[in-house]
Amino acid sequence: MTVTTAAESVTAAEKTGARTTEAAEVITGARDRIDALDDRIIGLIQERMAVSAVIQEARITSGGRRVNLSREMEVLDHYRSALGRPGTALAMTLLELCRGRV
Repeated sequence: MTVTTAAESVTAAEKTGARTTEAAEVITGARDRIDALDDRIIGLIQERMAVSAVIQEARITSGGRRVNLSREMEVLDHYRSALGRPGTALAMTLLELCRGRV
C-alpha cells in the first residue's frame, strides 16, 4: 500500500502557480536552472571570501589596516555600474561577508 502525503498530491501547476501543465514544466525547468546557478554563485562567494582573507592577512601582517576603503569604493562603483542601484546593496553584502575573516 502506498501512502500519498498532501504535499505529494499537489500538481506541478499548483506548485508553480502556472495555469497550464506546459507552463508548469517551463517553470520547473527554469527553477532547476536557477537552483544550479545559485549553487555556483554561493561557491564563488565562498571563494571570494577566501581570497579576501589572504589579502587582509597580508595587509595586516605588513602593518596595514584590515580594510582598504578606497578599494571598497571601487568595488561598490563596479557593481553599481554593472547592476544599477541594487548592485550597490549586493556589493555591500559581499564586502560585509568578506571582512574580518582573518
